[in-house]
Order: sequence, then structure tokens, then C-alpha cells
Amino acid sequence: MIIRNITFRSWNDDASNVQESATNVWVDHNTLTSGYDGAVDIKRGSDFITVSWNRVYNHDKSMLLGHSDDNASQDTGHLRVTYHHNWFDASTQRRPRVRFGNPVHVYNNYYYRNSGYGVASTMSAGVLVEGNYFESVSDPFHLGEGSSGPGTLVARNNYFVSSGSGQTGGSVQSIPYSYTLDSASSVKSIVTGGAGAGRISV
Repeated sequence: MIIRNITFRSWNDDASNVQESATNVWVDHNTLTSGYDGAVDIKRGSDFITVSWNRVYNHDKSMLLGHSDDNASQDTGHLRVTYHHNWFDASTQRRPRVRFGNPVHVYNNYYYRNSGYGVASTMSAGVLVEGNYFESVSDPFHLGEGSSGPGTLVARNNYFVSSGSGQTGGSVQSIPYSYTLDSASSVKSIVTGGAGAGRISV
């Protein structure tokens, strides 16, 4: 399933909700703004999902991965998701907030003026935060969130402008695919030039 080239605004629940053990879903080149709850939430044993080239702006809860601390039996061994080339533009939190998934790969995203946090790894998740551009983000990534205990997080090759340094700890399972990493210092221009609905020919 591919969810592509849609503008979501002012929704009253979740704009996009991938759940019930869904697999091989691609959420690509969408624009999401000013909604009530999650922009792109992934939960309940879903697996092998890619979230790419989306723009989230003027919104609070961007992307939740794993909905509950009590859902380990369904989620452990699943929730393997890749987030790349997304533009988190003046959004607040959950970019993403991760429970249980390992590995979760967060690479080549542009984070701009995020008032809350960037990435949170919780509940034994394993998150690789790689080659991202953080601009004016005081809390780029950390372990644990709210009442959820910590996961693990490895950060490498990120680029920081007027931002904090982030919190890391532990190890993450190997990424099970090959990929080409853009230089982190180039991510701002690459992502702002291509992310969002209407930025791709279909």
C-alpha cells in the first residue's frame, strides 16, 4: 500500500494510522498540518513501513510508533520502520516517539524549530538516528518519555545548528538493507526542495 501526494489538515483523530499487523506500507510525499492527534501513527504489530519525504508543520504530535507500553506481546519483533527525508517544520514532538521497534532507522530528516523533542526511544526500542539536520532544536533525541522507560539510541553523522547534543545509549540491531546516506549538512536544502505533497510526479 502506498499513501502518497495527499495534503491532510485539521483532522480530528489521526491523519494516517497504520495498524493491525499491516506490512509493506509506504507513506510518501504528503503534507500534514494543524490536526488534532497523530500525523502518521504506526502500531499494533505493523512491520516494514517506510515514511519518507513528508512535511509536517504547525502541528503537535507528528509520528507515534507503538501506541502503548502494555502492547509488548504484539509489538516486540515488529514495528521495524524507516523514516527518511521528512521535514519536521515547527512541529512539537514525536518525530518519531518509538516503543519496542528495533531497528528503527531515522536518517536524513530535517528538523526545524521543534519546540518539544525530536526522537524518543522508549520501552526497549532500538533507534539509529543518522545523518539528520537539526536546526534550533534544543532536544534532538533522548531515551524514555513520560512514563515509558528507556530504549536504546545510537546517533551518528548528524548536523546541529543552534541545537542541543541529544542523549544516546546502548546498541541497535543492524539495518537490514543497503542505502545511500546524504551528507547531513546538505539535508536542509535537499529536504526543503523535495518534501511534501505536490513535490513528486506520479
